Amino acid sequence: MKSNPDFSPLCQSFFLKHLMGQRKASPYTVSAYAQTFRLLLAYAQKRLRTPPSELSLAQVDAPFIGEFLADLESGRSNSARSRNARLAALRSFYRYAALEAPQHAGLIQRVLAVPYKRYSRRQVSYLSRTEVEAVLASADKSTWVERRNDAMFLVAVQTGLRLSELTGLRQNDVVLGANAYVCCEGKGRKERSTPLIKPTVAVLKAWLKEQGDDKSRYLFPSSTGGRLSADAVQHALARRVNAAQHSCSSLAKKRVTPHVLRHTAAMEWFQAGVDRALIAIMLGHESLESTQVYLDANLSLKEKILAKINPPQSKPYGYRPGDQLLSFLKGL
Repeated sequence: MKSNPDFSPLCQSFFLKHLMGQRKASPYTVSAYAQTFRLLLAYAQKRLRTPPSELSLAQVDAPFIGEFLADLESGRSNSARSRNARLAALRSFYRYAALEAPQHAGLIQRVLAVPYKRYSRRQVSYLSRTEVEAVLASADKSTWVERRNDAMFLVAVQTGLRLSELTGLRQNDVVLGANAYVCCEGKGRKERSTPLIKPTVAVLKAWLKEQGDDKSRYLFPSSTGGRLSADAVQHALARRVNAAQHSCSSLAKKRVTPHVLRHTAAMEWFQAGVDRALIAIMLGHESLESTQVYLDANLSLKEKILAKINPPQSKPYGYRPGDQLLSFLKGL
C-alpha cells in the first residue's frame, strides 16, 4: 500500500504558518532551519529513493533521523555542535507535527527522545594583532573584489559582527560622520549599533564612493549585486589567510573562519580592559555567560593573576628511594 505523502504539506505549513506566521522568526532562523531540511530531504532522496514531495512522516521516524544525524558527522564532517543545531531544528518541527498530526504521536515522541550529543567545549580561537595586520595587508587592492573584501574584513574584525549580520548590511545601515557607526539586526531581532574607528571610516568612505550612492544596496554585494553567501566569504578569507602565511607563519597553525574574526574583536576589547557587560552589548549576546568564553581563553590575564600571588616557600630536597616492597606492589 502506498504511504500517505503528508511530510511535504506539514513541512510547508511549519515554515509558513508556524515559524514565519506565529513565531515571527527572524530571516536568519528561517534560513538555518531551511538548510537543515534541505540536507534531510537530500539524504532521504538518496537513502529511500523517494522524491521529497512524496515522503510520508512515517518514513522519517526516529531510526531514520538517527541515521541522518550520523551521516552529518561522518559524511559531511559536521561537529557535534552542528549536529545538535540540526537536531534542534528537527525537534521544533516534530513538536509542531504533534499538534497537526496527532495520529503519529508515538513516532513523534520517539523522535523527540533522540538525545543531543555531548561534546568538549574548546577555548575560542582568535588572531593576534600581528596576524590581523598580516591578513589585512595581504590584499591585492587593484581589483574590485579585493577592495570589497578589504573593507568587509576590516569591518568584521573591528565590530565583531556575525557573518549573517555582516553580509546583510546595506548602505543605509552605515553612518559616517563625527560619530560614525554601523547598525544591524542580530539574533532575536535585536537592533544594535557599533561605533566605527577612524581607519575603518576612511576605508568605508572610499568604498561607498566607488559603489555610488544607493542606500538600498548591500554594503558588500556579490559581483551580481546580490547578497554574498557564507561560502563566498569563507572562501575569500581562506585565500587571504593563505597569502598572509608568507609574512606571518603562525597563521598556518590556525583555522581562520569569519567567526574567528568576531572572536578576535571581542578579545581585543577584553585585553584593553573593556568591561564584560559592555562586550556582551557590543556582540549582541543575550547574557554574560556567552561572553565568559573570552575570559577563559585570555591567557595574559591569567598570567597577571599568577604574578600577583606570592609563590610558596619550598626548599629543594634530595631524592630518597621508596620502600622496596611498596615499589614492587606499585609495579604490578
